[in-house]
Amino acid sequence: MVRTLGEPHYGDAAALAERLGFGAIWLGGSPRVSDLEPMLAATERIVVASGIANVWQYEPAEMAAEFAALERSFPGRVLLGVGIGHPERTAQYVAPLTKMQGFLDGLDAAQPAVPRERRILAALGPKMLECSAARSLGAHPYFSPVEHTRFARERIGSAGLLAPELAVVIDEQPERARSKAREYASFYLQLTNYAANLRRLGWGDADLAGGGSDALLDAVVPQGSAAAAAAAARAHVEAGADHVCVQTVAVQGLPEAEWTQLAEALGL
Repeated sequence: MVRTLGEPHYGDAAALAERLGFGAIWLGGSPRVSDLEPMLAATERIVVASGIANVWQYEPAEMAAEFAALERSFPGRVLLGVGIGHPERTAQYVAPLTKMQGFLDGLDAAQPAVPRERRILAALGPKMLECSAARSLGAHPYFSPVEHTRFARERIGSAGLLAPELAVVIDEQPERARSKAREYASFYLQLTNYAANLRRLGWGDADLAGGGSDALLDAVVPQGSAAAAAAAARAHVEAGADHVCVQTVAVQGLPEAEWTQLAEALGL
C-alpha cells in the first residue's frame, strides 16, 4: 500500500510493485479515484485499488464517472475500494450503514454503473462485513489482527474476497522497530471505529492506551525481518484472507529495499 509518497511518485511505486511480482497495489489515504491514473499508466498488468475512497467526499455518480474513465483506458485493472470513514474526521457522519447502502444504490444506478465485482468495501463490524459480501466483491479491513480476519471470513462467507491490510515494520533492531510501530498505531487507536473493533475482539483499554501495548502492536503491526513480515501475512491467509495488502510503515521515500526484501521472503 502506498500512502505517503505523494503523487509524483505514485507511478514509480506501482512500477516497482509490478516489477517485484506483486499482483496489486493499493493507494491509501482516502484518495480520489482519478489519483490511480499515474499508477495505471506506469504499469501493464498490476491491479490498482483505491484504499479507500470516502463516500462523504463524493456523489455516487461522480465516483462512477471517474471509475468509468479509468476503465476505458485501463480495462479490468481498477478495483474501487469504498469506505465510510471515521466520525472524528467527518462532520456529517451519521447512520454509516444506511449511508453506505444508499451510496452503493447510487453506484448501481449510475450510467455506466460500477459492477459489483469491481468494488470492495472497507469493513470491520459485522453489519458492514455482511453488506460487503452482499453488495460488492468483498471486504478490505484495515488495522486489524489475525483474529479479525477469521471473524470476517465467517461473516462474509466463502465466496466473498477478503483482503485485509497488514502494516509491518521491517527493522531488525527490536526497540527501534517497536517505537516505529507504536508511533504508527497511536493515530489509529484514537479513531472510534478501529478502537471499537479491537475491543470487540477482546483487547482492553490498557492495550489501547499509550500507543498500544506490546502485545497489541505485535498483533496489528508486526515488526522485525522481512521473513517475519511474510510470516504475518501468511497467518492472515491461513485465517481466511484471499489477499493481504502489506503496508511497510515508517519508511521515508520509495520503499524499494523493504518491498524487495518482502518480495523475496514471499517467494514472488
